[in-house]
Amino acid sequence: MRQYFCSVPVSTRGPALYPITHDVERMVAESGVRDGLVTCLIQHTSASLVIQENADPDVLRDLSDFLDRIVPRGRGLYRHDAEGPDDMPSHIRSMLTQMTLGIPLRRGHLRLGRWQGIYVFEHRDEPHEREVAVHIIGQ
Repeated sequence: MRQYFCSVPVSTRGPALYPITHDVERMVAESGVRDGLVTCLIQHTSASLVIQENADPDVLRDLSDFLDRIVPRGRGLYRHDAEGPDDMPSHIRSMLTQMTLGIPLRRGHLRLGRWQGIYVFEHRDEPHEREVAVHIIGQ
């Protein structure tokens, strides 16, 4: 059994979904692990990880628009607003999505579906430097 630990840095430019599938695939190749499990954890509480469609960019925009409708930004809506009107909504959005992902690995390839990709979902309005911890285990 092998284990490999690494991380993927992600520079964001505001609310959007940022693809990291190719970065994770590169880490898998570096690890030498062919069959096992890849676990990804975003090390932040105002961004999240999702597996979503990678073919039609309208899907990603619609997801962002949907979260804007169900978790609005604005002064006076939340007690926690010390870092701005986007801070507490960002925490709620990350709670509604995911902080970790587990992806099976077979023959050196992520077992994602044909139209699936891995994304960092940035919820804050300003650019941020995000870090995704990656753990690859298997043989």
